[in-house]
Amino acid sequence: MNNEIRALYTNNTIRVYQAYNAMIAKEAIKKGTFGNNFKMDRMTWIKPSFLWMMYRCGWGTKENQECVLAIDIKREAFDYIVENAVLSTYKESLGISFLEWKTLIKHSTIRCQWDPERDIYGNPLEYRSIQLGLRGAAVHKFVNEWIVQITDISKFVEDLREQKNARKDIQHLLPQEKIYKVCDS
Repeated sequence: MNNEIRALYTNNTIRVYQAYNAMIAKEAIKKGTFGNNFKMDRMTWIKPSFLWMMYRCGWGTKENQECVLAIDIKREAFDYIVENAVLSTYKESLGISFLEWKTLIKHSTIRCQWDPERDIYGNPLEYRSIQLGLRGAAVHKFVNEWIVQITDISKFVEDLREQKNARKDIQHLLPQEKIYKVCDS
């Protein structure tokens, strides 16, 4: 199974998704970044795959994940996140010992996880999508420096969910994500 980053992106930004309760989402939309209701001391996970986010939040139906946000962040920030992430799961192919990996995980502010991509019904596909966990200094940079724009796409998600549940073809309505290559620094 291949690892692939698929996303909507421009020359300057890449879109990631998160889902929250209405209080956090409304504050973020109003401020253009996250506010007092967002917990800066927790790990927060960003996902560039729309369908993986839909799988994770149940198309906006899971408790405290009813509001889906599309967050455009600076591409150089996303590249930095990917390049500095530590895999959440140890693998011998990392070329380091388990103890070295444990030390990296303990001190890292960025984690990477590769999960099977999903189709519109939540079935696993033949490749894995990335999700990135941010904590500590990385969360502070995300909130204060890296976010360019936040868009509430909850209504769009609700409309897609209703059409999907009615067995209508929504494939052409989905964000047209392309394979994303991290820039060499």
